[in-house]
Amino acid sequence: MLDDLRFFHVLVKAGSMVAAARELNVSPPAITQRLQQIESRYGVRLLDRSTRRMQLTDEGELLNEKGALICAEADALLDLLAARSGKVTGHLRVSAPFGFGRRYLAPLIAEFHTRHPALKISLSLADSPSLHEAGAADVMFHIGELHDSSMVRYTIAPNNRLLCASPQYLQRRGTPLAPEDLAGHECITLRENNEDVGLWKFTRGKASRHVRIDPALVSNDGEVVCLWAMRGRGIIVRSEWDVADALRSGQLAHLLPEWKLAPADIVALVPQRKGTSARVKAFITFVNGHFSPRPPWRI
Repeated sequence: MLDDLRFFHVLVKAGSMVAAARELNVSPPAITQRLQQIESRYGVRLLDRSTRRMQLTDEGELLNEKGALICAEADALLDLLAARSGKVTGHLRVSAPFGFGRRYLAPLIAEFHTRHPALKISLSLADSPSLHEAGAADVMFHIGELHDSSMVRYTIAPNNRLLCASPQYLQRRGTPLAPEDLAGHECITLRENNEDVGLWKFTRGKASRHVRIDPALVSNDGEVVCLWAMRGRGIIVRSEWDVADALRSGQLAHLLPEWKLAPADIVALVPQRKGTSARVKAFITFVNGHFSPRPPWRI
């Protein structure tokens, strides 16, 4: 029965037969056949096929809602048994931003899987993973300001935001000596997390400066923004983890180091119902061990 419940939950979450087939790596006719078998087995109709979109019947709603709870309880029980045996098993779902996920998490996940080969791991990367969709993941990595969230928060590593430009740009346009000077410079911004990317906020002790910049170039891809900056196209504000190598090599220079921008610490968010999972605990401990006490990007 558990297999039926899991299948039906995947089908409902996917939203269509085709999407479910893609998720389960089978053909759409196989999905239809499996659904018909379940309906025949329990003697109820679960989907209304008279509409173009997939519409759940009352029985389908009930099966999906209660079935998800039953599957979650079964998974929790298996996690407890695995924890007592010292094994890390099951399916670990991780989501993260593209750049950080590619550069730092992907290698760690490969190493973690080597240590726990019985574990299946899925890594989903996005420009800005949505907190509203975070419940689908066991662990979601978030960078920057975190608004209200019902999930358990684990601080992974400190991460400063730095003002940077290439030596070529500074030779061409001069070096800003104060935050106010930025209004007259070419700036590049990264569009992320619904933040006001055109307002740069600086502090130095008790003093603060807010500078409204008019970006010459804008992208939602951090690698593109850094590439533009390294080619002398303007000044950027980027996470320390993203620009540390370019600063060490001299491709970028740190500007106004005495003025601080709001930090963008890296945190792992875990849905409360998944916080006791042996695989989640093991993974968080493993990642923390690589980023503490000093993250690899700290200059």
